[in-house]
Amino acid sequence: MLKFEDLNNNIQAVIFELDDVLYPQKDYDLQVFYLFANFLEYLEQYPPANDVIEFMSKRYEAHGSKDIFKETSRTFGIDEKYEENFNSLYVNAKLPLKLLLYKEVLAFLQELVVNRKQIYIVTKGNPQKQFNKIKHLEWNGLENYLKVYYVEEFNGKLNACIAKVLEDNQMEAQQVNFVGLAKHEEDVNLIGMGFIPID
Repeated sequence: MLKFEDLNNNIQAVIFELDDVLYPQKDYDLQVFYLFANFLEYLEQYPPANDVIEFMSKRYEAHGSKDIFKETSRTFGIDEKYEENFNSLYVNAKLPLKLLLYKEVLAFLQELVVNRKQIYIVTKGNPQKQFNKIKHLEWNGLENYLKVYYVEEFNGKLNACIAKVLEDNQMEAQQVNFVGLAKHEEDVNLIGMGFIPID
């Protein structure tokens, strides 16, 4: 559980991952499916948007986003020309609903700000898509205290991105904690940085 009082006194900053750490990634993905299904129904009058949304949602829960357009296209006979629209929507979607931070994470971020700790986000994936997610998050006024780094700008290497955060802000690894997915714990520990896993 994230608790500010568990941080060591020497910690100056906390680095967060984005997807499934600050907010549930599925909240973004499912809204993209909703927009795509309604776009398709509007243009083609078939298939019914609700059927497409239900199929995409169930497949996503079972298999994630991999090949989701291909499987949806095969199931409903959707023309492959719409894959470009789907991919573009994934990157640039104007979501109907704001993305909400996990409550526990929001409280932790607010504590960091009150106690004048620095906050950084490092995020993997297409930088334009990741920025779009950040733009649609409800930050509750915290957006002015964040600095974002995109892992793809460092050849997709998380270690190199973290090293840049430390260099830019003149910090030692021991002064920073990393909040992220458990699968990245080993990489972060190699840098000598404290790791707080999000399950």
